[in-house]
Amino acid sequence: MTVHMRRLVFWGTLVAAVLLGLAFAFRPRAVIVDMVTVDRGEFVITVDDEGETRVHDVYVLSAPVAGHVRRIDLHAGDPVTALETIVAQIQPIDPAFLDPRTEAQARADVRAAQSARELAQAEVEQARAELEFAEREHGRATKLIKDGTISQRELDTVERNKRMTTAALATAIAALDVRSFELERARAALVSPTQTAGSGEECDCIAMRSPVHGQVLRILHQSEGVVAAGSPLIEIGNPRNLEIVVDLLSPDAVKVEPGQRVIIERWGGDAPLAGRVRLVEPSGFTKISALGIEEQRVNVVIDLTSDESEWQRLAHGYQVDVSIVLWESEDTLVLPLLALFRYGPDWAVFVDADGRAERRLVEIGRRNSLDAELLGGLEPGERVVLYPGDRVSAGVRITDRG
Repeated sequence: MTVHMRRLVFWGTLVAAVLLGLAFAFRPRAVIVDMVTVDRGEFVITVDDEGETRVHDVYVLSAPVAGHVRRIDLHAGDPVTALETIVAQIQPIDPAFLDPRTEAQARADVRAAQSARELAQAEVEQARAELEFAEREHGRATKLIKDGTISQRELDTVERNKRMTTAALATAIAALDVRSFELERARAALVSPTQTAGSGEECDCIAMRSPVHGQVLRILHQSEGVVAAGSPLIEIGNPRNLEIVVDLLSPDAVKVEPGQRVIIERWGGDAPLAGRVRLVEPSGFTKISALGIEEQRVNVVIDLTSDESEWQRLAHGYQVDVSIVLWESEDTLVLPLLALFRYGPDWAVFVDADGRAERRLVEIGRRNSLDAELLGGLEPGERVVLYPGDRVSAGVRITDRG
């Protein structure tokens, strides 16, 4: 072989090797994607929201009259017995302090009442003296009528005077009693709150008793003090008679019906609890969301159907997560929502076809927050691409991230 031929062979081989290396280096690589296998399984559609436990019947005991309530010795969690346990005692309010002018007027009223009583006492003595004189006159007239010294008319006049003086004495005594009571009333206006403050052992109190068996849920007015009539003092209920209330948006509430199954999660236990919808309240209310948006919400009441031993640590006012089951199936072809994308007016997915992405139109039915019911377009066992990005298109080589 000549020198020229050897050079051609050498440079030809070198150029071919470089071209092969460049072709290998710049050839399209397979796109690494996440894949999931389409399969049949359980499919559940729920309405999810946060709920709150509450005692079915909460009794709020309020002060029946205005007064001074004594310190409530009960504490939250203490048991109470119907019509036996005294939960609160209310005694009369101490009188108010008098300002100087009012006190001077009250003292003047006392002196006036004392003078009026003394006057009434004098009138009683006068009436008593007149009665004694009338009785003596009547005695003398009775003796004289027997002797015929006086006429019957004169005797009748003496008897009338005796009856009149007797009535006058009774009137004077009654007037004396009136003046005595007026004096007591005037003195009562001078009573100071320091005179009524006692040791607290004796109490002319109104005793408030528990209306039902249960436990103290909350003390609304623990310390003693003056309360107005109707002021709430204590809440009582049976914490074993629990229910859950959840306020749903009105578009979600119209889908809920009594009797639907409920899954209760994030309540503090290891396993979810079971419940059932008992009531969808017939009226809604306006609630301001955390973003300041007005929302129309409806209360849905749920009964716990799990055994009490499973939720015995729950009590009044605890937060739980509630999922109300609207529809469920044990055997449905399920497709993750993260695999779907829009292709014109239809839904589509990328299917793994021997290492290449194949676009496939699919028909879906019901959907929840994670999955969709697959009605057509795929068969069980086929693998679809999750999170299809702009690098994935029909015919592109793909490989599973594993």
